Amino acid sequence: MRHTDGYLFSAIMSTPERFASYPSLRERVVLISGGATGIGAAFVELFARQGARVAFLDVADGPAHELAQSLSGCCTHTPLYLPCDLTNISALQAAVAEVEKQLGPVQVLVNNAANDNRHNYAEVTPEYWDNRMNINLRHHFFAIQAVAPGMKAAGSGSIINMSSIAWKVEAIGFPAYATAKAAIVGLTHTMARELGPSGIRVNCVLPGGIFTDRQRKLWITPQVEEEFMRHQCLKRHLLPEDVARLVLFLAADDSSAITNQEHIVDGGWA
Repeated sequence: MRHTDGYLFSAIMSTPERFASYPSLRERVVLISGGATGIGAAFVELFARQGARVAFLDVADGPAHELAQSLSGCCTHTPLYLPCDLTNISALQAAVAEVEKQLGPVQVLVNNAANDNRHNYAEVTPEYWDNRMNINLRHHFFAIQAVAPGMKAAGSGSIINMSSIAWKVEAIGFPAYATAKAAIVGLTHTMARELGPSGIRVNCVLPGGIFTDRQRKLWITPQVEEEFMRHQCLKRHLLPEDVARLVLFLAADDSSAITNQEHIVDGGWA
């Protein structure tokens, strides 16, 4: 993995041959939103290394091109990057159509894109609230709506929505974000019921305090890290690949009987 970490454990986690491979993911068309950096980049890399046909959407052109190029020589299929502002639903729908044109119907959707900027509840305006919902929640539904016809035609599919433990634990400073992440759990449950008869599975993943580059740069201070270690049963950094390996399983046929569930990756915090 490209991710680095001061803990010795990261060297173990970054040894691909130690972990499962999923034959059912080979040649599978996988669409990931927010795939240029952080947890999303780990999704892109691990799916690509499984031999999947990966497409990812983002607005961070530099990191996105760098990621795709870094995988071009070591994967069967170089990931397809499409720039897309997910708050523009028409652009999202067009991007899904382009993915299906170039790669085929989407078989796995990972709704990952989000932004956890901190905000004071007393200063939130209606416009800011709507913006947070657009960035963190609305595109989940419309991405599902866009890929559902292809999955229905195939009689199968796996949709993985990324929530967070932020709304379950004693976290403050981002009420709009926490609300959106809680709503994603509700969306998961209702869409699992809607799409289950067509053979489509819908699950939700709730990460805890993941040590991405963004989190390290903006939010993780020594005091915050101490708080993580106090709450977690496992006293180590949680890395993007810890989340990605669960998502691989939920996308693969190995989890074909699993749907309508919440899966927590937080080292035992929540």
